[in-house]
Parts: sequence; C-alpha cells; structure tokens
Amino acid sequence: MSIANSELILNTDGSIYHLKLRPEDIATTIITVGDPDRVADVTKHFDEITVDVQRREFKTQTGSYRGKRITVISSGIGTDNIDIVLNELDALANIDFATRRVKQEFTQLSFIRIGTSGTIQAEIPLDSLLVSERAVGFDNLLHFYSNTSILDEDYSNTLMQHLQWSSKKSHPYVVMPDKNLLATFTSEEFIKGTTVTNVGFYGPQGRKLRLELADARLNDLLQSFEYMGSRITNLEMETAGIYGLSKLLGHRAISLNAIIANRPLGTFSKNPKQTIDQLIKKTLDLLVL
Repeated sequence: MSIANSELILNTDGSIYHLKLRPEDIATTIITVGDPDRVADVTKHFDEITVDVQRREFKTQTGSYRGKRITVISSGIGTDNIDIVLNELDALANIDFATRRVKQEFTQLSFIRIGTSGTIQAEIPLDSLLVSERAVGFDNLLHFYSNTSILDEDYSNTLMQHLQWSSKKSHPYVVMPDKNLLATFTSEEFIKGTTVTNVGFYGPQGRKLRLELADARLNDLLQSFEYMGSRITNLEMETAGIYGLSKLLGHRAISLNAIIANRPLGTFSKNPKQTIDQLIKKTLDLLVL
C-alpha cells in the first residue's frame, strides 16, 4: 500500500518536507549535532562537501573524510526534533518516493550524535569525553510507538521507585546503543556512562532561576541511583530518542558527549569549543579506522 500524501510529505522539488533532502543527498553514516553552526565545525575537516542544504534548524552537509562518505545534520534541541530527523532520514533511505512504498531492500543507517552535556557526578572532570552505554528518556517520545521489547523495563521501574516518581510525569524509558558502535568508541579516551535525556534545560534538569522546582531533590536522587553497579553520569536532551527510534527502525546509534558542565561542583568549561573540537576530530578518526 502506498503512503498517503498527508503522511509522507514531499516538497515540490521531490525533497522530504522538513529536511529538504532527496534520497541521493545522504550517506549511510550520519553524524547528528544540535547546533546548525556545529555542522561546519565537523565538515571543515572533510576532503570535500558535495551537499549543502538548510531549512529551518535542519542544516545538512554531505561529503567525504579520508574517502568515507558522511552526512552531518543539525537536529536542533530535544527529542521532538529527533522524531522528525530520524523518521525523515529513514524515509530517505527506505521509502521509494516515486511509488510511495517501503522498499523491499532495507538500508541500515548509522547515527553518531556529537553533543554537549553536563555531568551529575562530581568526580567526572570538565572537558572529558563520555560515550552513552545506556540512555534513560524522561521525555514521552517512545511511548507513541508500539514496540516495547527494546526497552529495559526493570531498570526504569527500579529508577522510578528510587526517585519516588510522580504519576503526573511520563514513564521513563531505557534503551541501549548499538553494540558495535559502542565498541568503536570504547577506549581510555571515553568514559562510559548512563545518560538521562530530559525534556527541558532548566526545570527538568534541576536548574532553578526564578521558578520553584516541583522536586528540588531530583538531581541528588539521580546522582545516588545505582543499578547493577552502574550509575547515572550525565544529562542532555536527545540521546534516548536517538537510541529508541534507531532500534525501532533497525538502524545503529551511539551518543558521544563533551562534558562541559559539572552540576555538583557548579562549574563550567573555560573552553567548551576546544573540547567539542577534540570530540569531533576523535569521532571522525575512529569512524575511518
């Protein structure tokens, strides 16, 4: 059955609605960044750039690094944007736009998130690099999709009990990365951690400016939580959505974090761009080994 025009929306030039990309514009290895300006921070290392497209916050460049074709795309902030980006990239790879039907031959994509993050563990130093070996979603994205077999329900139930989780909040979901990509980024240069994906930057991450928090103890409880010898290490806003949708769609994903804030110590990196640039270069080099 063909997919209706209202569900798979194409622009008049044949590109997909939000990203404004055509199937030939993307590689099977895709780096996601939050900030559109960070796309160029990655592709400045490329041998060449063959695709350069931007619509709204979604900027895409495709080119090659040491002979490997790579796409870099900005997602903006939050798992609502991740829902758009991953579904549309999958459509570019696995739906025939002419017939509006799913292709018989599946194309697997590899997603590598390069992003910034704050740690909730005092001993994790500023400007360190962290690979997310588990993601906990405090957003609601995965609950709109039907396959729950990918989720670690025991972890999430144990966590909710520890946090005395309010019934007014979304049920946290827990999902793992691709094992092979995790192995690629398992080295002394990367700390392994459990990453919490939040629905906001301020209240949901326990930051208080002028508004009172519903649970001022949240970060302390997250900091003290331990599950099978593993602790929660850092907070950000996309990883769980990337891991969850990638698994549901049959793709591979890994999230790499530049730690630029230490929440218990109240400190922030003096040179976050240098740390992000270090992470970018290390990521590119490992992808072509």
